[in-house]
Amino acid sequence: DDDTFSNVFCENSKKLINVHLFALAAKYYSFSNLGVCTPLEDVLEALRGDNQGKTGIKTDEFMNNKKSHEVQVMSELVDSIANYCGIKQVIDIGSGKGYLSSFLSMQYNLKVYGIDSSNTNTNGAHERNRKLKKHWRAYQSRGRANLKSQRLEEANDRPVESEIKCKAIGEKPLNNDSSLQSQDQVTIQNLVPSCGFTEVATSETSKQTEVDLVTRTQSDESKLSEEVLAILNVLPADAVEVSSSSQCSCGELCEEERAQRKMASLKAKASKSSESNLYFPLTSCITAETELSDIITDLEDCMMVGLHTCGDLAANTLRIFTAKPEIKAVCSVGCCYHLLSEQFENQEDCPEEVWGFPMCQYLKDKGWCCGRNARMSACLALERVAVGQMLPTESLFYRAVLQVIIEEIYGVTKSDRHVGKTFSKSSSFIDYVRKSLKKLGLDDSKLPDSCIMDYHEKYKHRMNELEAFNMLKVVLAPCIEVLILLDRLCYLKEQDNIAWSGLVKLFDPVKSPRCYAVIALKKQSC
Repeated sequence: DDDTFSNVFCENSKKLINVHLFALAAKYYSFSNLGVCTPLEDVLEALRGDNQGKTGIKTDEFMNNKKSHEVQVMSELVDSIANYCGIKQVIDIGSGKGYLSSFLSMQYNLKVYGIDSSNTNTNGAHERNRKLKKHWRAYQSRGRANLKSQRLEEANDRPVESEIKCKAIGEKPLNNDSSLQSQDQVTIQNLVPSCGFTEVATSETSKQTEVDLVTRTQSDESKLSEEVLAILNVLPADAVEVSSSSQCSCGELCEEERAQRKMASLKAKASKSSESNLYFPLTSCITAETELSDIITDLEDCMMVGLHTCGDLAANTLRIFTAKPEIKAVCSVGCCYHLLSEQFENQEDCPEEVWGFPMCQYLKDKGWCCGRNARMSACLALERVAVGQMLPTESLFYRAVLQVIIEEIYGVTKSDRHVGKTFSKSSSFIDYVRKSLKKLGLDDSKLPDSCIMDYHEKYKHRMNELEAFNMLKVVLAPCIEVLILLDRLCYLKEQDNIAWSGLVKLFDPVKSPRCYAVIALKKQSC
């Protein structure tokens, strides 16, 4: 309870006096201890019933490890939700370069509209589709090779006795009324006539295995071909060209396969008006008041998704979901908490404004405010630090000293401009300061190099202190993230048209620190 952690801070000075108790309190109020998340496995099981998930394209062929992990996991969940709700249209908010959108379209035959506010990202999505088209046949060939290798390994690992048993049963049919026990007895008697059976049986089994392997491989190649052609059908007409040069050993193809390939080629060249499962990148700025029907002319029953929607966009995604009857479900993973707008941060009286935080009525009534520093802390990755991926102490030190210089030399305490990733582009502290001042619109000519280095030397001995302070922020990060995400979940719980809502941990937090999804399904009548 609260009394247990009452001695973390000094009652008078409010300073931290018990670091160990502080860490315990932070852990106590994190997701891992609160038990408010629904396991992903439970959600998938409830959505699918007896149906199993699909297997197909491997995302690591055309994405980095982090993005591949995120897209693979989230797309499987989105497909399960779409099937459960009986919908085929998906709206990807903040779609970026279309990693999730294109995979949902190709792998799961969904019609996806990817909406991003940046023209650069939309153009990037088109460019990525072009590259995907260029390398698609390589993925297809590699998939065949992997499939053959996998089948060969399975055949080599199969126990000899199992093959012999199957062969013996095939040669000597058993009576229909025989029990499983009598079948085993007959098989064993037939298989062990003498002590020299093993060598002969192994040779025969090896031959049979080769025949089986060829048959199964041909069958699997046919299935793979069908899967690839099915994927080609859902791509835009200009995404993949099925040319005659890509067909190998045409004379060996059966008539059925030739017909299938010819049909796929015709479909790929058909007009876009006839396509039903596509990915459409669009450019638009999404707000809480956005009318999706103005952007998507053929809007139908659909679901909204967002993979790392930035700042207020995550909150607005949920608001649009609750307000629009066509949107039957939502799956949103937010990020960039530091960019959230807060209703009570500056004590401004703007009742008509739509804020990113808080969303739920309970925190609104409390007038709750996190503040920018707390929201910045929520973006830190405790799990990464825990496995040895330490904080960038030197860049944090540079930024802290720069802040002192700006305040003392230029008298600036607040600015709308940002330094950004200047540290990685700087050769020294002096270079860093000068580049940063130019980004902030400040004249660096009145600041000699010696003065800049004086500040560096003055605070250098406090670098360890800064590192300790940032480690405390990392420990606190999960608690602040809990507050922001529970606010969103409570907002959904307050709505009358929601059948179910929950928080689900989708990703490995070491690979993808912002790993929690807010998921909700509407009541069938809504």
